[in-house]
Amino acid sequence: MAVMGRSSSRAARGGETAAATGAGGRTHAQGPLSRPVGSGLAELRPDRDRPAAWSLLIDGAPQSLVDLADPTHLGFEYQRRLGHLIDLVAPPGRPLTVLHLGGGALTLARYAAATRPRSRQQVAEIDTALTELVRAELPLDRSWQIKVRGGDARSVLERTPEGTVDLVITDVFSGARTPAHCTTVEFTTLAARALAPGGWYAANIADGGALPFARSQVATLGAVFPELCLIADPAVLRGKRFGNLVLAAAHTPLPIADLTRRAASDPAHARVEHGRALTDFAAGAAPATDATAAPSPEPPPGVFR
Repeated sequence: MAVMGRSSSRAARGGETAAATGAGGRTHAQGPLSRPVGSGLAELRPDRDRPAAWSLLIDGAPQSLVDLADPTHLGFEYQRRLGHLIDLVAPPGRPLTVLHLGGGALTLARYAAATRPRSRQQVAEIDTALTELVRAELPLDRSWQIKVRGGDARSVLERTPEGTVDLVITDVFSGARTPAHCTTVEFTTLAARALAPGGWYAANIADGGALPFARSQVATLGAVFPELCLIADPAVLRGKRFGNLVLAAAHTPLPIADLTRRAASDPAHARVEHGRALTDFAAGAAPATDATAAPSPEPPPGVFR
């Protein structure tokens, strides 16, 4: 889910820029579309800058941006930060096995399929009506190995075989909040169990103010993984605005220098916190458990305007 929309960058990013998939899809001439789905009112709005791109919103909250002509384009800031992790988790072009917890319009699955051909990806999306809408209006390239499972993210994670996934990406929102049962040490332990040797775990969260939820999530991931970093807009880190924060964790060292360069060069500049600075950031925060967890905070009024 995107809390603060996308940057002004119009450039594609990533390795391979794909032409139109040839699978059809909604055109701007058809105009916007609204349809009730399981999680609320879904809207597809044509992008003003890109003639084959669409924004997906649920109850007015931005969720995804998809460019049918260029799946390597990541319009939302947090998606570009997750894209950096897709780029760096393995040598360029090497196929990945990716588990996406939370689907939306499948933007990141499309990105991984385009930049890393022959990747095998599974997506857990509880809103099957939303998946049907996305497949019909924003279809996937038929050559991509992307399987979408209708079901709760944690239930899918529990059924994932041990040691089989290169990258687990959690981007789970019910409305504009991450459900409590997807924020805990127990949930994170399941993600760690699914990872192959050298694999990474990533999570998109949202918070504001003094960032109590983000601090607790750093403590939560730190209870499971020895290596950890946080990527976010400096204004969000200073508590100046509500926004997205991306966490990455692993059992092996993360490429902090590469992540820092990419985050700093993005049109929407971000900061990478790790090591002592991240330990200080989370100081005093308790890890969330199944017994204590709460959903992420409600965004303040007007944040999506």
